[in-house]
Amino acid sequence: MGKRIIVKNRLLLLLFVFFWFVPYSFGQDQDSVSHKATSVYLEHSDLLSYDKEVKADAQILKGNVCFRHDSSYMYCDSAYFYEDNNSLEAFSNVRMEQGDTLFVYGDYLIYEGNIQLARLRNNVRMVNNQVTLYTDSLNYDRTVNVGYYFDGGKIVDEENVLSSFLGKYSPDTKIAVFNDSVKLDNPQFVLTSDTLEYSTDSKIATILGPSVIVSDSGTIYTSKGWYDTVADKSLLLDRSVVVSGNRLLTGDSIAYNKNAGLGEAFGNMSIRDTVQKVILEGNYGYYNELTEYAFATDSARFLEYSGGDTLYLHADTLEMVSVDSVYREVKAFYGVRFYRTDFQGVCDSLQLNTRDSVLYMFREPILWNEQYQILGDTILIFMGDSAIDYAHVKEYAFSSQYIDSTYYNQLKGSDLKAYFEGETVKQIDIAGNAEMLYYPIEKDGSFIGLNETKSGFLNITLNEGKLERLVAKPMPVGVLTPIPDLNPEQKFLKDFKWHGDLRPKDKNDIFTVHTREAQSDVPKRSNKFVH
Repeated sequence: MGKRIIVKNRLLLLLFVFFWFVPYSFGQDQDSVSHKATSVYLEHSDLLSYDKEVKADAQILKGNVCFRHDSSYMYCDSAYFYEDNNSLEAFSNVRMEQGDTLFVYGDYLIYEGNIQLARLRNNVRMVNNQVTLYTDSLNYDRTVNVGYYFDGGKIVDEENVLSSFLGKYSPDTKIAVFNDSVKLDNPQFVLTSDTLEYSTDSKIATILGPSVIVSDSGTIYTSKGWYDTVADKSLLLDRSVVVSGNRLLTGDSIAYNKNAGLGEAFGNMSIRDTVQKVILEGNYGYYNELTEYAFATDSARFLEYSGGDTLYLHADTLEMVSVDSVYREVKAFYGVRFYRTDFQGVCDSLQLNTRDSVLYMFREPILWNEQYQILGDTILIFMGDSAIDYAHVKEYAFSSQYIDSTYYNQLKGSDLKAYFEGETVKQIDIAGNAEMLYYPIEKDGSFIGLNETKSGFLNITLNEGKLERLVAKPMPVGVLTPIPDLNPEQKFLKDFKWHGDLRPKDKNDIFTVHTREAQSDVPKRSNKFVH
């Protein structure tokens, strides 16, 4: 059944070719054609005869036969010349010459002088300087100087070999068009396509249908664009994909330089690493295959989905750098916002190392987990396979736990480490000038008072968000103030501020622009990345 369908499709193609390729005289005024037609002349033959029983309307020619029509010459071993119809049939060693640059060869020729159409069959070659067209069925229209094949053929030049089921070539424009089962063989790559236009002059292939380009460096999938086969440069349109190893570069349009290994993408760009399970997105970006460096900007987003949850990260500019063949570094600059179901954060700049699964947050970083907010000078997030192991806040740290809009448990010190169990904070260590404000709660949910503790070091163990154990050393100072005796100044440590309005709510909220109020008492430090 499948073979019959293929045959039927090929027959439809041949019917299409018949009406497209074959002479333009169909439908034309015959007087007009006759007026334009010139005579075909017999220039030479070793033997001329007439045999009514063999060909009643033809002259029979044998040996060194030569015809001339205008500036075109036709040679063969033998022929039938239909002088009344201004046409001929040529047999064996057929050769047509058009000036000194175009030569057509074949085993058999039918030439119609009135419409200047040559039909050559079997072992056909059309040679135009360094370009040769090979086929077994060629119709050559001298009025437009175009050769058509419709049963398989190929064109060979200094750089490439192109083949297809249907095709046409213009010696004047040096343009060839290929349809159905198109293949371009180049020493560096192979291009297969549905429809292709090729210039034998510039060696540029114009892609007009679904195409695949395969080379040692990777694979390209596209349906529109052009490829310079000499310079190995291309412009790919209509959501093309460039595959290099485990990296996929996709874009509405891609400017690709194979020699430089550089792909520059415009519009809905994405770079996917299928091994590391990360995606870099933006409306503009590029990827260097040689250095494995990736860049994205304009609605830039980074996704990391190697664990059980996906990290969504946005910044003005994102970079992805290869550390080695396995590990990557991701760097985010300006306006960083990220979301994962178990933690969220904002900062000015950020770095993620896939080798040790550490997320570095620089310059006014804020990290949220459930009811906790952590901020400081620099925050390091150590991630396990599916959740955070612990967060480390260096040099300046402030942790707050939301109770309600009026009451917050607070921790402050020079250095803070928050340890997680699943998605919940299990333990917090504060070192250096440690301060704590904590509201003990009765079993009925009422506040006992405010516990204020100061020490060099504080260790807190939590159970479902509630204080289970507290260790303060050395020489802690503490006081418990009943709720009725509290004044507003006692309820907050210096520099306290709850930034709930800045917290990303979901994966789409990372693109929301927020203006942060200045925090004059929070130290401002450099945003140098870790090396």
